[in-house]
Amino acid sequence: MSRKTAVVSLGHDALGYTTGAQRDAVKVTAGALADLVEEDYQLTITHSNGPQVSMIHKAMTELHRVYIDYTPAPMCVCSAMSQGYVGYDIQNALRSELLSRGIPKSVSTILTQVTVDPYDEAFYEPTKVIGRYMAKEDAETEIKKGNYVREYPGKGYRRVVAAPKPIDIVEIEAIRTLAEADQVVIACGGGGIPVIEQQHVLKGASAVIEKDAIAGKLAADLNCDELIILTGVECVYRNYGSENQTPVTAMTVAEAKAEINQGQFEAGTMLPKIEAAIAYLEKVKKGRVLITSMKKVRDAVKGRAGTVITQ
Repeated sequence: MSRKTAVVSLGHDALGYTTGAQRDAVKVTAGALADLVEEDYQLTITHSNGPQVSMIHKAMTELHRVYIDYTPAPMCVCSAMSQGYVGYDIQNALRSELLSRGIPKSVSTILTQVTVDPYDEAFYEPTKVIGRYMAKEDAETEIKKGNYVREYPGKGYRRVVAAPKPIDIVEIEAIRTLAEADQVVIACGGGGIPVIEQQHVLKGASAVIEKDAIAGKLAADLNCDELIILTGVECVYRNYGSENQTPVTAMTVAEAKAEINQGQFEAGTMLPKIEAAIAYLEKVKKGRVLITSMKKVRDAVKGRAGTVITQ
């Protein structure tokens, strides 16, 4: 295959925060992705799912409150649901956009599971907040079930789940087969469904996986030429948010590590993206990471915008 291969990681802005907003947002996202296809990229796409999985978790919990016979859906099931409906919107919007440009290319969504270590330290210190605000009584019920909650003064309590590191992408060979057949693949949505393998049986874990972490791993496992991370800013900045913030057009892995040690990147926003870039480039030495916004991605792949990270 002569064309460039890339994993594209989509952030919240690419999807919106509600069902209606998502339908509108993916039309814009499809345009940016189609631009990359026209630039001769074979794409494997992964995406965030924070608002979506929280919405599903809240809906299923409320359903149980109203109809007691309905069982609340565990996190792994909520993750699977979010992969399905986000993938559905992306693949239909992208297929339509490609056909409108005269490109008859298949777009497929793979429901993807990712194994995690049951002894990962993240399970002892959960950090990812999901779901609705709860009253104290509901929070106490969650605690009795062994779940973690966090109090927000004046608002209530919210469920908190672990964010363990990904180990293996279970469906990687299926993803690879479609990618090598030059299809557009949507996989590992929301970081993938976290599962624990026990004697050849996969059991869902009460957790979520950082979507940037899985994007880096997916790009490495597929030995892609590039990892493209689309986010809400045009590029990486030093001293972001301050009066003396400056854009970073290029940096090496060594420079990125030094910037991390200096505390340049905020946890939960840019830091996971830089860490994913490093993890990918340490596996694919000749790879290239591009961090930019959807609006600038076509310019960025031509070297006119964004931040490029290399070995």
